[in-house]
Amino acid sequence: MYPKPTSPDERIADAAAHLRMAIVRTSRRLRQDAAAETRGLTPTSVSALVTIELHGPLTPSELAEIERVKRPSMTRTLACLEREGLVVRMPDPADGRSALVSVNAAGRERLRRLRRRKNAYLARRLRQLPEEDLATLERAAAILDQMREGDEV
Repeated sequence: MYPKPTSPDERIADAAAHLRMAIVRTSRRLRQDAAAETRGLTPTSVSALVTIELHGPLTPSELAEIERVKRPSMTRTLACLEREGLVVRMPDPADGRSALVSVNAAGRERLRRLRRRKNAYLARRLRQLPEEDLATLERAAAILDQMREGDEV
């Protein structure tokens, strides 16, 4: 499919390009398959909702830092999540000028349905693979987690 690289640097660059495209296409397909659950939400809003669920309650500034976006962008994202009825704001006891954002029951349920749908899509595809390919993907997932660990805030 791809010409054979001639140097170690070319091999790494080619592998990076191929891996990036596979990840982008898989991610796009997962979003398309779960479109019914994400109606009204952008990928950024879903990411923020997951972060709030994992690390919350958070101030908007903390959330913006974790998500690596500017505060005004996070303000718009939070407004979307509030319009959808997925988060609640409460006064920050440590700073009366700020608020803490938490995922509410509706937000947790929406994330549960979204995860279930995406997992089902992948499970259908994985069932079609030979055992050796399944083991390779399990190992690849672990390697991707290791590569990403240094990126987390």
